[in-house]
Amino acid sequence: MNIGEVAQQSGLPAKTIRYYEEIGLIAPQRSENGYRAFRARDLHKLAFIGRARALGFTIEDCRTLLALYHDDHRESGQVKAIAEQHLVAIDDKIAQLRSMRATLSHLVHCCAGDHRPDCPILDDLAGAEMHRDTTQERP
Repeated sequence: MNIGEVAQQSGLPAKTIRYYEEIGLIAPQRSENGYRAFRARDLHKLAFIGRARALGFTIEDCRTLLALYHDDHRESGQVKAIAEQHLVAIDDKIAQLRSMRATLSHLVHCCAGDHRPDCPILDDLAGAEMHRDTTQERP
């Protein structure tokens, strides 16, 4: 298969596939004219990586997970540990997003959104103390 076919079947852009080759995640064969020749196992690896990336795993996690996938002597505990670490990172990110949402929701609620220049959203972004200092210096 050529890169266009493999891109279509894997759902990954050709540019991403080239990048994965560049960093050593996949190693398609090369024909005499230098064109990439993808095998079924390359497509399978790309689908694996695509799914792992869709779940938010890092490139290095994908590299490790691929190695474990191909290791017949792996222990599922190794895979679970990687997934658990990633789950903790996701939970941390969710907590951060919830905090951001609560703050922004409060600021939107406090903003009159009318013709006056007073805006608690801008005040917060500027830092309340900083905003007070600059308004006091105005003539």
